[in-house]
Amino acid sequence: MKSTKVFLALGLGLLAALAATGQTTPINGAGATFPYPIYSKWFSEYNKLHPEVEINYQSIGSGGGIRQMTEQTVFFGATDGPMNEEQIKKAPGPILHLPTVLGAVVPVYNIPGVDASLKFSGKLLADIILGKVSKWNDAAITAANPGVKLPAADIVVVHRSDGSGTTYIFVDYLSKVSPEFKEKVGVNTSVNWPVGVGGKGNEGVAGLVKQTPGAIGYVELIYALQNKISFGSVQNAGGEFIVASLDSVTAAAAGAAKSMPSDFRVSITNAPGKGVYPISSFTWLLFYENPTDKPRAKIMVDFMKWALTEGQKYCKDLGYAPLPKEVVALETEALKRIKL
Repeated sequence: MKSTKVFLALGLGLLAALAATGQTTPINGAGATFPYPIYSKWFSEYNKLHPEVEINYQSIGSGGGIRQMTEQTVFFGATDGPMNEEQIKKAPGPILHLPTVLGAVVPVYNIPGVDASLKFSGKLLADIILGKVSKWNDAAITAANPGVKLPAADIVVVHRSDGSGTTYIFVDYLSKVSPEFKEKVGVNTSVNWPVGVGGKGNEGVAGLVKQTPGAIGYVELIYALQNKISFGSVQNAGGEFIVASLDSVTAAAAGAAKSMPSDFRVSITNAPGKGVYPISSFTWLLFYENPTDKPRAKIMVDFMKWALTEGQKYCKDLGYAPLPKEVVALETEALKRIKL
């Protein structure tokens, strides 16, 4: 214990010296595009408080984040789909999953001449992705959207081309509501898509949908809002058609907060409850529990304490829902598992 305290003192002393000389301590991370807008904001705001710390983040997709974290080419990773048992076993040491915010994946579309907010059941979305529903005026779509004049245009499915937590959330939901989708596509950050074209990152999917007449895809809510792309409501487990919003995403997390597993790996897609948006999820930052670089670990623990408290106030303006206070309390305790 004494040697650890001395090491920390040396590390903090080094940061103080760097701050005095105007030098910075870079800390590199990579992963999910889903939370990139809020992470960019957080790292910028934290840098204002601690100019000697520069946290760099590459928005490369959850699959890339997990891979680089496992290979230890970055100090921390980020993912929207929790690491599976096989991925955890490949890592050189225990990894801590820490939820940071809540977000929603929304079905976005580009149908010339149609401004209405369309309604989608989970089965309808699954059938579109499977290629079973291939025209916008298909009876299954018109039945769910009475009064909306839909064209006899081909549906162009746009999906992620990279390993993606956004994909994980989307297919996790579809697999819960469509046994056929679960059997033919399944749940993973990368899947074999039956039809469609691929775009890299939430940015790539949003861009392709926006420029392709007849397209439908899936992106994190903030990307739909920022790109001014139409997105639909989705039918939840109670039969309600719900539009993604801060309130409907927060409602999805209500049950999970009361029964959060100790490793924080939990799915809240298709959650029960009134007013719940069904394609909601936590997103996680990944840290080694026994990091080799103790000074940087100390900084990131401090950052996480800030992100879980002060940082949460930036969520709403960027389309994310803040964490329930019960989850924040559990994570604050879990941070003690990181050996400093």
